[in-house]
Amino acid sequence: MARYSGIWPVAPTPFHDDGRVDEDGMRRVLDCMVDQDVDGICILANFSEQFLISDEERETLTRLSLEHVAGRVPVIVTISHFSTPIAVERARRAKDQGAAMVMMMPPYHGALLKGTAEQTFQQFAEVGQVGIPIMVQDAPLSGVDLPVPLLVRMAREIEEVRLFKIECAQAAAKLRTLIAEGGDAIEGPFDGEEAITLMADLDAGATGTMTSAMIPDQIKPVLTHHAAGRRQEALDAYARVLPAVNHENRQCGFRSAKEAMVEGGVIRSAFCRHPIAPLHPDTRAQLIELLQPLDPVVLRWGK
Repeated sequence: MARYSGIWPVAPTPFHDDGRVDEDGMRRVLDCMVDQDVDGICILANFSEQFLISDEERETLTRLSLEHVAGRVPVIVTISHFSTPIAVERARRAKDQGAAMVMMMPPYHGALLKGTAEQTFQQFAEVGQVGIPIMVQDAPLSGVDLPVPLLVRMAREIEEVRLFKIECAQAAAKLRTLIAEGGDAIEGPFDGEEAITLMADLDAGATGTMTSAMIPDQIKPVLTHHAAGRRQEALDAYARVLPAVNHENRQCGFRSAKEAMVEGGVIRSAFCRHPIAPLHPDTRAQLIELLQPLDPVVLRWGK
């Protein structure tokens, strides 16, 4: 197995119905994920609603999560910010508190403030000076183009840039080219987007995936079978979860994991802060309908 492999899902951030962070719920979320045999956990990412969380809450959630996981699995802390000094400081705090690595998107703010290729390189280089492994998040949300030559340069010239979460359009093609051109410098090629393109990405050379926390126990067999060369078993496992993953990816987004965790008694509320609207009851009902035949841990963990 590659050094960085397996399934490293994003932990949702639970809130009480009044919008306060549910700290006990966060601990239960982390325990539920560990109990699904995940290979790592990412916190404060987009699927954690990082854009709806205050700086003070970030500090609390980082400390709480790292203390509670307590080394049972590696924890990735997302540190994305347009400001390079803020990203560096976030990386430093994550390292000091025991994070295994950090994840970051290129610098952007809104639709028009986007870092150039050189500015992106410089930001990652400065964060790299902190001395903690970095996962580059190539996500459409940033609107910043990260061409393969730039990613390869970063991997070769910035010691701590080791992992790449590729979740842009036609991710498999980009992963294949990145691995071919970057060689051994690409230590952790991962896919994202809830694993909706997982088989194609694994065939392209991905060694891991960063999904939501909805059903990692059901998605992990795809990676396990694929790594062992059991292609038909991998295809069968992928086909089994794909309807639920597609519903999550196209209809629910980050709200899906929370709704599944409420259904299974992991957390009490699926509340998302304004301006995020709750799932329509029919959309939620179909999500649960698609999950129940899979018998995932999340639907029975708290019952």
